[in-house]
Amino acid sequence: MADPAPDTGPSDISEEGAAIELERLAKEMAEHERLYYVEQAPGVDDAAYDALKRRNAGLEARFPALVRADSPSLRVGAAPSTSFAAVRHGAPMLSLDNAFNAAEVADFIARIRRFLKLAAAEPLAFTVEPKIDGLSANLRYEQGRLVQGATRGDGRTGEDVTLNLRTLADIPERLKGTGWPERIEVRGEVYLGHAAFAAMNAAAEALDARTYANPRNAASGSLRQIDPTITAARPLRFFAYAWGDTSAPFAETQWEALQRLRDWGFQVSDLSLRVENEDALEVQYRAFEDRRPRLGFDIDGVVYKLDRLDWQERLSFAGRIPRWAIAHKFAPEQARTLVNDIEIQVGRTGALTPVAKLAPINVGGVVVQNATLHNADEIARKDIRVGDTVVIQRAGDVIPQVVEVVLDARSSPEPPPFAFPQICPCPLKTAVTRETTGGGVETVVRRCTGEMACPFQRLEHLKLFVSRKAFDIEGLGERQLSAFYEDGLVREPADIFRLARDEPALAVLRAREGYGETSIRNLVAAIEARRTIALARFIFALGIRHVGETTAATLARGYGSAEAFLSAMDLLAAGDTSAAEELDAMDQVGGAVVDAARAYFAEDHNRVRVANLSVQLTIEDAEAPQADTAMAGKTVVFTGALESVTRDEAKAQAERLGAKVAGSVSKKTDIVVAGPGAGSKLKTAEALGLQILSEAEWLSLAREA
Repeated sequence: MADPAPDTGPSDISEEGAAIELERLAKEMAEHERLYYVEQAPGVDDAAYDALKRRNAGLEARFPALVRADSPSLRVGAAPSTSFAAVRHGAPMLSLDNAFNAAEVADFIARIRRFLKLAAAEPLAFTVEPKIDGLSANLRYEQGRLVQGATRGDGRTGEDVTLNLRTLADIPERLKGTGWPERIEVRGEVYLGHAAFAAMNAAAEALDARTYANPRNAASGSLRQIDPTITAARPLRFFAYAWGDTSAPFAETQWEALQRLRDWGFQVSDLSLRVENEDALEVQYRAFEDRRPRLGFDIDGVVYKLDRLDWQERLSFAGRIPRWAIAHKFAPEQARTLVNDIEIQVGRTGALTPVAKLAPINVGGVVVQNATLHNADEIARKDIRVGDTVVIQRAGDVIPQVVEVVLDARSSPEPPPFAFPQICPCPLKTAVTRETTGGGVETVVRRCTGEMACPFQRLEHLKLFVSRKAFDIEGLGERQLSAFYEDGLVREPADIFRLARDEPALAVLRAREGYGETSIRNLVAAIEARRTIALARFIFALGIRHVGETTAATLARGYGSAEAFLSAMDLLAAGDTSAAEELDAMDQVGGAVVDAARAYFAEDHNRVRVANLSVQLTIEDAEAPQADTAMAGKTVVFTGALESVTRDEAKAQAERLGAKVAGSVSKKTDIVVAGPGAGSKLKTAEALGLQILSEAEWLSLAREA
């Protein structure tokens, strides 16, 4: 039976009248969708709703220029696109630190008290919120209207999935009530309930279509559909729990903010609550743990957030993690299985890591076949042998690990202890050495001495390079990269970008199974999209030992540009003491990083690899500091005791004002803040004639800035 014809309304309706009518229809249909999907209490029957839908479609057909951004027709699909555009979040979407026991929660609270210099008797109120296991999303509203929706991505840049998010009935097109800022980013979690997930998988199985391993993967796959009509057909839900960039403050506490989000039309978890004192956190954690199996959707822990927003602002962030919130994760699920083998993997730094190859077992909804054994000492301590029955768990519900051997189940005669190899399993068969500290003490780490000549290490460097926190090249994962490496198409990072413009190499790819024209076009587009890269990502992707994501961001801020960074590294490798002092002076950069960077750039092959890569890229300068403060761009060193604020808070304050905080004094230091007990740093500052401030002078300057 054909669909009824659209209702175009009176033939003499004017364009102005149609605009008014379309606005009314958008509001009315959005409310009916909310009643149907959220309240599960439809306000009209299907026939009446279909009549409104036909009326809207008819008017849009007659007046295509009047199609609204919040049109009901866009909530159920739109013309498919071929890719998702990148979206820069107004404020970064950062990660939470995790606690796995009460002692770690107590440490979190103690850190807050130390940072804010609070007395032990000062009560701390927190919100307690379920940590929903879904996909984070960022919704940007302007003048109360939804203008853009994006995935979390890397925390700073996500994917534009606005059309898909518009299909979720829990996400209002227009904010309700009053008091919302003119511009605000509302954040929350897209998820699937257990019943909806089971029904979705059952329907897919009946059609012999793709099924998902767990609700989180299903939510992620559903939201990132190129065709929004597919997303619209899937029962996704959304809980709001946070906000990002906003044009004006709208609450004084976390709890008040949650109520405002609810007033504006968002679903806020009814499980969230406020506690007046931290002593109640463990009680609520146990209550959530008991309720977890009956909730109807997945949570993997509880989130504690300091309630006062002014204190949240003072605490700020440590790297990419807020100091004022923590996720108290549930204990990992455990299961028993067999160790079929122990294999050795060689990492990018040459470290040999043993991995247990397990008889497949379902743990917490995920099939586990591998578990890290960490190092030779760990194998010996737990006495893990091939053929053993072991208890495994997913630490933090993510990383599989062996907890213990079930000795009662060990076979007789007993299998022999595992002999850790003394020769690298790479084709070079190079020697394995046990790493020692600077004091000559042996560590648990065994390393292949082949370095970049070892093909395993070269491949692992490439895997790091394309990983999510580095270049994040879509469609070029570990499996594809390994195949390209084996075929000789990619042997160093620059080869990836050469490949995208090398027709003979692409012709080789076309001959491979699974690489048609569409696949090739998508791969080339993904590579080309990463020719422009942020400096911090570029530094992290180089794979310098001891330079993780946080340190890479510190180096990017410290040097500002790729030219300055690479020039400083050349000087460092050549033995320039000023370059070493400048690097060592950066906050939270110590001798291990200095030595690792020096060793990395002292190697000819590393310098060649970096040079080859650099000519293929446009490397963006680090984000400039706030331009409207007197502190912007200045380097500040704190020394001695601080009395009215903690050292951490003073550093956070300086960084909010756009300053760079260094750990030692050099000729590039602008300001030294000296408290009681200042020693050699103060003397160095005096000898260099630097600006020296007392704590009171610094606080006054910071307030004026």
